[in-house]
Amino acid sequence: MLKMNHNHMNHSMHMGNFKKRFWISLVVAIPILLISPMMGIKLPFQLSFYGSNWVVLILATLLFFYGGQPFFKGAKMELMRKNPAMMTLIVMGITVAYVYSLYSFIANLYNPNMKATNFFWELSTLILIMLLGHWIEMSAVSNAGNALQKLAELLPKTVRKLNKDGSEETISLKDVIEGDHLIVRSGDKIPTDGTIIKGQTIVDESAVTGESKGVKKYISDKVIGGSINGEGTIEIQVTATGEKGYLAKVMNMVADAQREKSKLESLSDKVAKWLFYVALLSGILAFIFWYFLTNLSEALQRMVTVFIIACPHALGLAVPLVIARSTSIAAKNGLLIKNRNALEQANEINTIMLDKTGTLTKGKFTVTGIEIVDKDFSKDEVLSYLGALEENANHPLAISIMNYLKEEKVTYHHADSIKNISGVGIEATIKDRTVKIVNEKEIKRLGLSIDKKFIERYQEQGNTISFLLIDKHLVAMIALGDAVKSESIQFIRTLKERNITPVMLTGDNENAAKIVADYLGIEEYYADLLPDDKEKIVKKYLDSGKKVVMVGDGINDAPSLARASIGIAIGAGTDIAIDSADVVLINSNPTDIVHFLNLAKETRKKMIENLWWGAGYNIIAIPLAAGILAPVGIILSPAVGAVLMSLSTIVVALNAITLKAK
Repeated sequence: MLKMNHNHMNHSMHMGNFKKRFWISLVVAIPILLISPMMGIKLPFQLSFYGSNWVVLILATLLFFYGGQPFFKGAKMELMRKNPAMMTLIVMGITVAYVYSLYSFIANLYNPNMKATNFFWELSTLILIMLLGHWIEMSAVSNAGNALQKLAELLPKTVRKLNKDGSEETISLKDVIEGDHLIVRSGDKIPTDGTIIKGQTIVDESAVTGESKGVKKYISDKVIGGSINGEGTIEIQVTATGEKGYLAKVMNMVADAQREKSKLESLSDKVAKWLFYVALLSGILAFIFWYFLTNLSEALQRMVTVFIIACPHALGLAVPLVIARSTSIAAKNGLLIKNRNALEQANEINTIMLDKTGTLTKGKFTVTGIEIVDKDFSKDEVLSYLGALEENANHPLAISIMNYLKEEKVTYHHADSIKNISGVGIEATIKDRTVKIVNEKEIKRLGLSIDKKFIERYQEQGNTISFLLIDKHLVAMIALGDAVKSESIQFIRTLKERNITPVMLTGDNENAAKIVADYLGIEEYYADLLPDDKEKIVKKYLDSGKKVVMVGDGINDAPSLARASIGIAIGAGTDIAIDSADVVLINSNPTDIVHFLNLAKETRKKMIENLWWGAGYNIIAIPLAAGILAPVGIILSPAVGAVLMSLSTIVVALNAITLKAK
C-alpha cells in the first residue's frame, strides 16, 4: 500500500488551534490588562484590590505557557534549523517579559519600596496580537488539503484476484503481490500498474496522465494504477505494487518538493531575523554599558526594556492583515490563494510553464467544428448520420463523437450493415443510402474537392478531420480534437509583453505539441513527457536561477506544481493537482494568471510598506532604549516605547485596508 507523508501539518487543525487558543487567551488576558500597568504607567481604567498582584501573576503564568506554546514550538524548529526568525523574536520578547516580571514580583514582595516595574501587560498584548495575526493569516489562506491523501484514495481498497484454478476472490489491495492476476471490470479503477494478458479496452488515463483522449489498450499493453477501465473486462498481471507503483512515485515526488518548498523564508521572517540579532546585540551592549555606569538593577531594566521594545506587535500583524485583504480581493476575482509565499514570489517570476491539455486547451477531446458542404443537409441531420455510424464503435474518436451528440441532445438514425474499412473509416447503410465517415487520405483517393481553409484552420490547432460521405457525395467535414481555449493566444502575448517566457509541457507526441505551440506562438516546448520528466524540467530551470510558475490540472502535474516557485492549478482539474498548488484558478481561465501577477505586485508593495511601519519604530526605539543618547539626557522610557508601539500597530492596520486590486 501507499505510505502517507505526515510531515505536513493539517491546515484546518492549525487554524482551529489558533482560533481556540486566541479566545481562551483573551479571556485570561482581560483581567491582566485591567489590573496590570502598561510599562509602568497606571491607566485610568485599571483596578487594584488586595491580592490583585497574585491574580495577575497566576493568570500571566497560565497565558505564558498556554498562549505562548505555538511560538515555543516554532522557535524550537527555527533554532534547530539555525535560522532564528519571527517565532524566535516572539519567544525572546515574551520570555524576557515573563521572567523579568516574575523577578519584579518577587523583589516587590520582599521589598515593597523597591517598586520594580513588571511587564505582564506587554506579555499579554504580545501573545494576543501574535495569536490573532496567525489566526487571520490561517483564515485568509485557503485550506491546503492533502494531495498525498487524495493520491492514495485513487486506488480501490479491494481487488478481484484470479487464482490458478480459475476461481475469483476479493482480497485487500495491500495483499496484492507482483505477478498476481487481477480482473478489472468496465468502469472500475485499475488497482495497480500491470500488463493486459486478456481482453481489450479503452482506458481513461486523464486523472493520471492529463491526456483527454481515451487510450485503446490491447493484450501486452501496460496499464497504470489509478486510471479507469472503460469498455470491457480485462485481466492484468501485476507489474508493480505499493512503493514501486507509478502513483507512489508521484507521491514521493510531491512530498519531496513540498519539503523543499517549506524551507522558503518569507519577507516578515527575514525582517524578524535581523530584528532578533539587532535586539539581542543592543540589549547585551546596553546591559554591559549600564552595569559599569550605574548598577545591576538599572542595567537589567535597560536590557529588558530593549528586548521588550523589540517585541514585534506591529510586525506580527503587518503581513497577516495584508494577506487577509489580498486573498479576499483574489477570491472575489476567481483566484484561490493557498500559500502566502506565492504572493511574495510572484514579482520575481520570469518563466511560466504550462501544461497543454486542460490549461491551454479545454482538456476534452470532442467535436470542435462542423462544416456543412452540401447545404441540403442541416447540422442536426449530419449529426444524426454520424451517431448512426459511430453508435456501436468503441474507438476513442467514436466515443468523443457520441459524448458530443449526448450534449447536443441529437436523436440519431438506425444503421444497418456496419463495417470497418481498415485505414479508411466506417461504412453503413442508413435510410437505404450508403454512408461513410472517412479520413483525408480517402477523400484524396476519390478525387473529391475540399475546403482547404477549414482544414488548415482546424489542423493548425492539432485537430483530426473526418469526412461524411453519402452515396459517394461529400456532405460535411467534422473536426475532432482538444480545442485551444479562446483566451490562450492573448494570454501568451501578454506574458511575452511582460518579458515572461512561456514554456509548454505536454505528454502528447512531438507533432501534436508543435502544432499547438506554433499556433500560440510558444517557442519553447517539451513533448512526450511523463510526470517525473515535467518535474525534472521545472527543477532544471530552477537550478539555472529561473523563477518558475507551473500551471497544470492533472495528477501528472502534481510533482511539478509542488516543485515550482509557484504552482497554479486549473480549477476544473483534479483534486490532487489543486492540493499540490499554491494558487487555484477557480474559473479555469489562464488570463486570471495575469490578474494574480498584478495583485501579487500590489500585495508585496503593501507588505514592504507594512514591514517598514512594523519594524521601523524599532530602528529608532531600540538605540534610544539602550541609552545611546543618554550623554545628552535623552533616554526612552518604557511608557514612550509603548505609545510608539501602539501607533505603529494602528498604522499597519490602516495601511493594509488601503490595498486595492487593479
